[in-house]
Amino acid sequence: MDPVRPGSPYQPVIEALGNYPQKKFYNVSKLGGAKYDTLPYSIRVLFESSIRNCDGFLVKETDAMNILDWKTKQNNVEVPFCPARVVLQDFTGIPAMVDFAAMREAVRNAGGDPVKVNPACPTDLTVDHSLQIDFSKCAIQNAPNPGGGDSQKPMAKLSPLKAQPRKLPCRGQTGCKGPCSAGDSSRNSGQFSAQIENTPILCPFHLQPVPEPETVLKNQEMEFGRNRERLQFFKWSSKVFKNISIIPPETGMAHQVNLEYLSRVVFEVKDFLYPDSVVGTDSHMTMVNGLGILGWGVGGIETEAVMLGMPVTLTLPEVVGCELTGAASPLATSIDIVLSITKHLRQADVAGKFVEFFGSGVSQLSVADRTTIANMCPEYGAILSFFPVDNVTLKHLKHTGFDKAKLEVMEAYLKAVKLFRNDESSSREPEYSQVVQISLSSIIPYVSGPKRSQDRVAVNNMKSDFQACLNEKSGVKGFQIAVEKQNDIVPVQYEGNEYKLSHGCIVIAAVISCTNNCNPSVMLAAGLLAKKAVEAGLLVKPYIRTSLSPGSGMVTHYLSSSGVLPYLSKLGFEVVGYGCSTCVGNTAPLPEAIRNAIKQGDIIACGVLSGTKNFEGRLCDCVRANYLASPPLVVAYAIAGTVRIDFETEPLGTGFNGRSIYLRDIWPTRKELHTVEEECVISSMFKELKEKMEKGNKRWNLLEAPESTLFPWDLKSTYIRCPSFFDKLAKEPVSPQPIENAHVLLYLGDSVTTDHISPAGSIARSSAAAKYLTNKGLTPREFNSYGARRGNDAVMTRGTFANIKLLNKFIGKPAPKTIHFPSGQTLDVFEAAELYQKEGIPVIILAGKKYGLGSSRDWAAKGPFLLGVKAVLAESYEKVHKSQLIGIGIAPLQFLPGENPSTLGLTGREQFSILFPPELSPGMTLDVKTSTGKVFSVIALFENDMEITLYKYGGSLNFVARRFL
Repeated sequence: MDPVRPGSPYQPVIEALGNYPQKKFYNVSKLGGAKYDTLPYSIRVLFESSIRNCDGFLVKETDAMNILDWKTKQNNVEVPFCPARVVLQDFTGIPAMVDFAAMREAVRNAGGDPVKVNPACPTDLTVDHSLQIDFSKCAIQNAPNPGGGDSQKPMAKLSPLKAQPRKLPCRGQTGCKGPCSAGDSSRNSGQFSAQIENTPILCPFHLQPVPEPETVLKNQEMEFGRNRERLQFFKWSSKVFKNISIIPPETGMAHQVNLEYLSRVVFEVKDFLYPDSVVGTDSHMTMVNGLGILGWGVGGIETEAVMLGMPVTLTLPEVVGCELTGAASPLATSIDIVLSITKHLRQADVAGKFVEFFGSGVSQLSVADRTTIANMCPEYGAILSFFPVDNVTLKHLKHTGFDKAKLEVMEAYLKAVKLFRNDESSSREPEYSQVVQISLSSIIPYVSGPKRSQDRVAVNNMKSDFQACLNEKSGVKGFQIAVEKQNDIVPVQYEGNEYKLSHGCIVIAAVISCTNNCNPSVMLAAGLLAKKAVEAGLLVKPYIRTSLSPGSGMVTHYLSSSGVLPYLSKLGFEVVGYGCSTCVGNTAPLPEAIRNAIKQGDIIACGVLSGTKNFEGRLCDCVRANYLASPPLVVAYAIAGTVRIDFETEPLGTGFNGRSIYLRDIWPTRKELHTVEEECVISSMFKELKEKMEKGNKRWNLLEAPESTLFPWDLKSTYIRCPSFFDKLAKEPVSPQPIENAHVLLYLGDSVTTDHISPAGSIARSSAAAKYLTNKGLTPREFNSYGARRGNDAVMTRGTFANIKLLNKFIGKPAPKTIHFPSGQTLDVFEAAELYQKEGIPVIILAGKKYGLGSSRDWAAKGPFLLGVKAVLAESYEKVHKSQLIGIGIAPLQFLPGENPSTLGLTGREQFSILFPPELSPGMTLDVKTSTGKVFSVIALFENDMEITLYKYGGSLNFVARRFL
């Protein structure tokens, strides 16, 4: 895209940049004057974008002036935003690219030129969500079965290397004293080191070459094997589409690669400068706001529109100023800071707002701390959490190998447009919609759980809080265990030894770099704690499913070079691969003996992970309590083996010579962390890994793919199918059609997540999707996951509402079932929807509050659309999901305040008719009539004329496709 739009009315304010006359930019500060100086920094970025992209059609002069008048226009007007770039991850990237391929097909069929169908906005797609843990330190198995169901085969151990107990690898400073592979890496035996093929394979003590571990190699091999068809499609996409790049598997997670490699902070195109900004299909996209880059996650449908040059439309948001003061306790990690800020901002009601940080405490936070905090903003409902660029940012960029000359230009530009924050400056702080004050000195360590990330528990209260959860009624926190059964103990035999399971026992402990790999301090803290634990003689019980899944090779690099990786391996936290795993439900099943003991004893078993998602049933169907914790606490709880422990008064275990070891004995000090971090996280790591990313890896480079303009669809494929979204592509929109005599497909309650609507994990053997794949000749071990098959609309439609924890009020218990009312049959949701479609009966969904909560997921809208859902009637919506519904052509309708199906006396068994007027208007009220004669009103949640236009055209995909006809 040209940085200067032809005919822009603002070209007169283009200037040369001070000492760099060849560099040009829009000096937006001159346009705004005093108004500009009081704008929050994040709004200044929106303003610059509106000035630069003003074309009189998609972005108008009135839009720019509305942004400048933010103080009076916030929450009252819709404004367009054209981000500088787009980032996709493969779960949502595969359907996006399949849609582009299908759009080329449709445009060709309608007489257009398919070659013109390309992303207009620079797009990067990271293949990072296809990793599954088939092989870990505890088990090797050929058929992963994350999230529940019977395991396919008995688990086998890795072949251990012979080694002397507790004998660590060579520590020579000038050369290896024997083979680096010697040593004890599992709890009993095995290799120590773990690297991927496109990162340095190094001895963890003096950086001499060592072999790759069996686990990583085997997981990589499985990933490429099961996903070859998808990867070939991505390779084809990279060859035929302009303006898109593919980051191959085993490079890192989308948000981490975005932070380490893709981020520019300031864009430079043809010597023209403007702020970096991004939208993407990952809820963790907000991480880059910690680097001073405006960005957030949106649905796949909206992202595809942005890729084709359309703006994101949003209500001009309120901006909450978050003033940080003081300094955090030495025991508090950045995760503790994140959870504390999450609590404060939830209480401040920042949903749908920008958050911007200022105050003396901001300068005390590293960029790693900031990105961790920014990453959590979807959990407290904000659109984004922004840290303006300051001296801390520049220092970080310098250490990561940023070009010195570019840094100087960057600093000069940001200061010229007043996007550089300086504590020492005499200029006043921006004006905010409201200010929330947080003292960092008040923050103590917390975990979150057992079912929701917003339910924080102080670590020193964990034991008593879990006891309270056992007593509480079943619900968002309670388990309702009878008092006489709360101390039950179930003995279990595992690997020749007897263990005792009880309520609160840990069975899954995962150090996931979803929020932590950008922050070396917390990952190094886990490693240093592991080192001290091993040296003290502590171990982790072998049945606990432990894993370490770094977000990129950089994490393994600094864990290795700091010397802590062997100790993590010793406790079972061996690197299993690079990509989203446990956090998205891709964990290996528990040992059969442990699963049976948990189920037979009705034990409330626990998982502890350092991610951001702990929805019930996501890790494993028999693990009912899941806690989010910092990486060192994950390791600590794994060693303890239970959450029913008071770290202050009870030891983690018994060390050498029978000495009791307490958490305080092995917790690393802040000074230790800073020393190791400075020595291990250096610019050479970033530079070397960036070079490796650009080269790709051997498997990817050797992968063959077609080069034809149109994708050669394979009718036998179970991964890639041409979807039906463009079947009715027409040049002109039609008036919204009435919904007449619709049945209710599902009657749902509050907090229905996108995981409930469109699961990303394993495909259950009894599901409609499994039946489809079986009919295609696949065996259960070949099913893969829903996330991996998002390029196949037949699988994804059958997977819609297939979550085992879906609670449909028609059924009365968690199950992916519903009632087909004309026949009275209880069926899988897909089977019922299929019958309704054959009968020509439209369907709707009834829901409670916060419908569509959780990760942004386009199939959570596409799936219901293909099931025949015409409208959703809910008490409230998660904003991104509501936009996705409109973007696919489903009407989001909201009950009037104080009303819901219960207060209106609805059973859901009625038939519903909804009349749409010829001309819709934002926020208008519609009447709903039922077959029992009841009439009530709902609000049509169209926020602006653009959303109405998209709905009339049958969604954003069809609207954009018409531009090529």
